[in-house]
Amino acid sequence: MCGIVGLFLKDRSLEPRLGALLTEMLVTMTDRGPDSAGIAIFGSDADDEGKLTVQSADPARDFAGLAEALGEAVGAAVTLEQKDSHAVLRMPLGALGAARAALGELRPGVRVMSAGDIIEIYKEVGLPKDVAARFEVSKMSGRHGIGHTRMATESAVTTMGAHPFSTGPDQCLVHNGSLSNHNGLRRELKREGMRFETENDTEVAAAYLSHKLDQGLSLGAALEAGLEDLDGFYTFVVGTKDGFGVVRDPIACKPAVMAETDQYVAFGSEYRALVNLPGIETARVWEPEPATVYFWNH
Repeated sequence: MCGIVGLFLKDRSLEPRLGALLTEMLVTMTDRGPDSAGIAIFGSDADDEGKLTVQSADPARDFAGLAEALGEAVGAAVTLEQKDSHAVLRMPLGALGAARAALGELRPGVRVMSAGDIIEIYKEVGLPKDVAARFEVSKMSGRHGIGHTRMATESAVTTMGAHPFSTGPDQCLVHNGSLSNHNGLRRELKREGMRFETENDTEVAAAYLSHKLDQGLSLGAALEAGLEDLDGFYTFVVGTKDGFGVVRDPIACKPAVMAETDQYVAFGSEYRALVNLPGIETARVWEPEPATVYFWNH
């Protein structure tokens, strides 16, 4: 099952509504996967500030004094904004790598959800409406975003097993389906230096695309390469700092629908996720073709 939504804004006047629109879309998909949910928000223009979005099962313990400790470790000013079980750590962009390395030593119980200068990822166990409410996603603004509500059919229901998965700066991926060759790919990617936090096959797909992007491929070219290298049945929705992409496997057994207007491009596992978007009545609506890459850039 699982439900995916995505929204790529062309019209900047809609940016203050991004979180609210995505939340409504995701809540509509609840019965496709009610055990956990997550949303990635890609904010507006970057300002050379880096962000780590982190999660803790014991935020009162782990977040206390964390900004000061990290700042001392990396030699730069660090601020912390707590949002329920998550926190956004802000610092100079050049300090992100050192901060992420120091975090494992300072707070072993803290997990990194995302890193970059515009991305923030929030995910937890629970219904989409409850997860979105905990993090006040409806108040968030940005240029594009992706959401996922999960039905865990092959692994435990945990925060780290929830989507989106982020394996590169300002990158994330959500997935509906299953990969058959993820164990072999994980071993290959580890040899290339990629790190993994879970055994989830979706994290492998995210790391594969991050690796291709690191090699200089565009998002579209990376998704094209995946059609050859990733076996299984899947629908992927991918976000990068300035892009938004969709691809389905050659069989395309998982449901998907897209809509485009002068204001946005939207994706949903079902059309009902899109029905309340502004101007949907005049949108071009279609089902993405199998083994066909769709992508847009700001």
